[in-house]
Amino acid sequence: MLASRAIGAGGWSWRGLVDSDRPGSRAVAGSGLADDVPARRILTVSQLNRLVAGLLERQVPVVWVTGEISNFTRAASGHWYFTLKDAGAQVRAVMFRGRSQHVRFSPREGMRVEISALPGLYEARGEFQLGVESMRLAGAGDLYQEFLRRKEALQREGLFDPRRKRSIPAWPRAIGVITSPTGAALHDVLSTLRRRAPRGEVIVYPSLVQGADAPARLRAALQAACRRAECDVLLIVRGGGSIEDLWAFNDEALARAIAAAPMPVISGVGHETDFTICDFVADLRAPTPTAAATAATPDRRELAHRLAALARQLARVAGRLQQQREQRLDVAARLLRPPSAAWRQRADRLEALAARLDRAWRQSLRHDDHRLRALAIRLRAPDTRQRALRWEQATRRLAQTAPRRLDGLDQRLEQLAQRLKLASPQDVLARGYAIVRDEEGRIVRDARDTHAGQPLDVMLGNGHIGVTRR
Repeated sequence: MLASRAIGAGGWSWRGLVDSDRPGSRAVAGSGLADDVPARRILTVSQLNRLVAGLLERQVPVVWVTGEISNFTRAASGHWYFTLKDAGAQVRAVMFRGRSQHVRFSPREGMRVEISALPGLYEARGEFQLGVESMRLAGAGDLYQEFLRRKEALQREGLFDPRRKRSIPAWPRAIGVITSPTGAALHDVLSTLRRRAPRGEVIVYPSLVQGADAPARLRAALQAACRRAECDVLLIVRGGGSIEDLWAFNDEALARAIAAAPMPVISGVGHETDFTICDFVADLRAPTPTAAATAATPDRRELAHRLAALARQLARVAGRLQQQREQRLDVAARLLRPPSAAWRQRADRLEALAARLDRAWRQSLRHDDHRLRALAIRLRAPDTRQRALRWEQATRRLAQTAPRRLDGLDQRLEQLAQRLKLASPQDVLARGYAIVRDEEGRIVRDARDTHAGQPLDVMLGNGHIGVTRR
């Protein structure tokens, strides 16, 4: 059975057909059919949203609304998207670029404003929203005022002083992460750490990051990390959100705990435009959780490039050092004479001395002979026999003395030769001794002048041996 039903809303009435025999049936809006027309018009979702949007535009005038800004986003097109809320409700709002250009301040999270807006419906999603015509400042929101008060108080205490902030270790052995175990921030951090430092150790200290219990849970996780002392750097992270969502990270007790932590702390809370007390007191503020993980770890690819560059530099330096050592070795080889050469030089000198001694002896004999002849001439005739006898005696003595003197000289020469042989380094080496030199060519006389792993050159009676000290 079909029956007509009239429905009024805000002075606007429309008529549709309802099948009373079918439970759960709905009236078809905007059919425009008379009661006696046996036809039914079914609207699409787009038509329905367009109908409701037109209804709102015609029936609800421009109104002034006051509230607190939350989830503010400035699009690349210049449009502003945000949520306007109070203690009991919230509504989406959009201010297009042509209108936002006339606002003389920069809206931000927690700011209380007054807007003139036209209520409407975003047809693509069927969402109720306010089309903002103008905006004026009504005063900062309560949460934002409390944020500024806490920030100023902690800043006066010196918790934000850059001089107390610690540097982040370049090669962390283990990285701690304080965040929600089910949040997207943990996934982003782990993905970044897995890509940049796959061999590092990651320790997760789970905690609530939003709600009334979140500050206490965050402090407990931080205290556990400090007590266990198992990480070199600590990350405290969560994704973006409104000022209410991030309020746990504005807790004063949490800020003091971060300042007292024994290890460096990196704060990666919210998005790039979000700021919390944790960001100011931490040793390093990262704009996002991913950026926090990036700041805590070295880039594996960058390290590989640096290592390759250092290897090339080391190879060049090693090559230059080797060339210098080879040149010094060549110079030393030219300057260094073997012991056999010194021995030959001394033997030649000994032969020269022996020749000089022989010449001197012969000259002395000749001189004595001349003196003897001169004396014989000067002898008087009566003494000729006696002089001749003396001369003969002297000649015999000289003949007897000369061989003994020559034998003595020969023995002395042989003794000198033997002493020279005993002093010869080559002869000493031939008896089993050795000469040890370091890599600079210096003779090693004391084992304390060497060190383990030092290359040494051992010179024997015949040849050289290269050794390395243990």
